[in-house]
Amino acid sequence: MVSGAGGPSGPSGSSDAEHVGQPTPAGVRSGRAQIDDLDARILAMITERISTAADIQTARIAEGGRRLDLKRETEIIARYRQALGRPGVTVAMAVLELCRGRV
Repeated sequence: MVSGAGGPSGPSGSSDAEHVGQPTPAGVRSGRAQIDDLDARILAMITERISTAADIQTARIAEGGRRLDLKRETEIIARYRQALGRPGVTVAMAVLELCRGRV
């Protein structure tokens, strides 16, 4: 399970109620707080990326270009793959999908 992914038991993917009578160790609590902070920062950056992509699309269309630049998207996918391995392709595709078609 990926922590921070959300789900029925909350943003950490786990619940103290699952382990009744067993307190969550301090290291786990602090780690979860760090994950929550990272997730908030990632979401803020994705939101900023969506806005920036919309500005670029507007400028490209105003200059007679296409809404999408497939060559550029291929470069981005390759960058994510290089940094994250095969799952990076999935991450890149999700980010690109979020940023498409806002104009």
